[in-house]
Amino acid sequence: MMLRTQTLNFATLILVMSVLMILIMPLLAGCDGATLPATVPVTVAGKTFNCKLAITNATREKGLGGVASLGADQGMIFAFTDSQQHNFWMRGCLMGLDIAFIDPLGFVTAVHTMPNDPPQAAGETEDQYLGRLVRYPSLAPAQFALEVAPGALAPLGVKRGMRIEFDRDLLKKLAE
Repeated sequence: MMLRTQTLNFATLILVMSVLMILIMPLLAGCDGATLPATVPVTVAGKTFNCKLAITNATREKGLGGVASLGADQGMIFAFTDSQQHNFWMRGCLMGLDIAFIDPLGFVTAVHTMPNDPPQAAGETEDQYLGRLVRYPSLAPAQFALEVAPGALAPLGVKRGMRIEFDRDLLKKLAE
């Protein structure tokens, strides 16, 4: 009789612990999710852009693909887990973009105005399409990239070596 009682108590304990974990896990996830902002401010020569985050492989790969327009104060900030050479392309982009690659300290490594490429044509293979897309290099190791509407960076005087202000530490922590 003692063995059955111990087995029952152990099973009850496991059940209670499982229920508690089910109840606690969403609360823990909610704490993390609550700290993830929808946008972050990025300030370039006194002008602030509210930028969506591209911090995972999926969001970085999609980028602004499929977006037809951006407001004058909108953009996207890409954050990578480490600093390295990067090449961006305009896969699936419906509009041109300006891009500034940024090193871990916030200094611009390269600036490009990227016109949108023609969409993938009927009968064009994925390899053919990707092969014809122009690549835009960071020119030096970069950990971040800022994309804004075409023509937005030139009037601000953005060039290599210029500092761009944003919460780099937060984005480094969020990057996956």
